[in-house]
Amino acid sequence: MKTTFALLALSLFLSAEASAQPMLRSKEFNLSKNVAIQGYDPTAYFTQNKAVKGNSEINAAADGVVYYFASQDNKALFLKDWKKYEPQYGGWCAYAMGATGEKVEIDPETFKITNGKLYLFYHTWVNNTLNKWNKDEANLQAKADANWAKFFH
Repeated sequence: MKTTFALLALSLFLSAEASAQPMLRSKEFNLSKNVAIQGYDPTAYFTQNKAVKGNSEINAAADGVVYYFASQDNKALFLKDWKKYEPQYGGWCAYAMGATGEKVEIDPETFKITNGKLYLFYHTWVNNTLNKWNKDEANLQAKADANWAKFFH
């Protein structure tokens, strides 16, 4: 009886943990109208090395976060290993996450892929944070990793 109760308690705990993850992701990630990367296709950054607007009719959710895709092939690729294609730091500006630990909006067309990871950046006509990131990437990345862990652990 004790074993059954312990297994039931463990099952409920794991179930609560699993359902908390998507809620935390949807709370902490950079979502515009509940969609990540302002509707850009996360796989296109890797396969075409450019930002490509996704189609709202070709979408998929990854643990509570919705993404749009430019093609069914891109969607299928994403679904095989979605963690590989998700942007770092919940899609917030990588430079700001490293420099100040803040969640700052991005320009989806300003990005960098390093070691198989997608980083997005804030960019206006007077400020391109990708350039600042490139000047001190290793240091900023370490700080951004630590800062993001405060939001999403």
